[in-house]
Amino acid sequence: MVCKKCGYLDPKETEIFKTPLCEICSRFAPSKISSFQEYIAEKIDWKILDTFRKYGFTKGHKQKLGMAKKASIGIPVTRSPLGYEIRNKKLIQNEDASKVHSLFKTYLNRNYSLNSLAKNFALSINGLKKVLTNRTYLGEIKFDGKIHNGDHKAIISDEIFYAVGRKLRDQLRPRRH
Repeated sequence: MVCKKCGYLDPKETEIFKTPLCEICSRFAPSKISSFQEYIAEKIDWKILDTFRKYGFTKGHKQKLGMAKKASIGIPVTRSPLGYEIRNKKLIQNEDASKVHSLFKTYLNRNYSLNSLAKNFALSINGLKKVLTNRTYLGEIKFDGKIHNGDHKAIISDEIFYAVGRKLRDQLRPRRH
């Protein structure tokens, strides 16, 4: 759908008062319907707003930049995963670290199904998959698709982590009939 204010075709389009708007126009739209009608009547060329789209100046842009900066210097920007807790903006291993290490070793050395392993460690299957693929256990921080060195101690060695990753990939591969 096309934005009613500027005419831009935006896949992230939102609707305000049943009127489709692009991300930039919706950000500045008034909340009162009477003001909104005036706002829509003032047409603007989408090319004028293209600079904002091109350089990503959208809602939450400054926050995301700050989080990326913290992640790049090894500071966690999300909640702590199983086996860690956050103290003074650093990930510190807690009593569940041994549980995480045991989970990785058990998955690697035994032939349990994901379902039974998840039940044994009181996790959901999706929770188990998240733990087994979380790079935080290698001493890294992942944010916005980029991997940074963390300033925390790793729970799992590289060899175990990648071996578990290979086994998990093989186990989750679609079966041929």
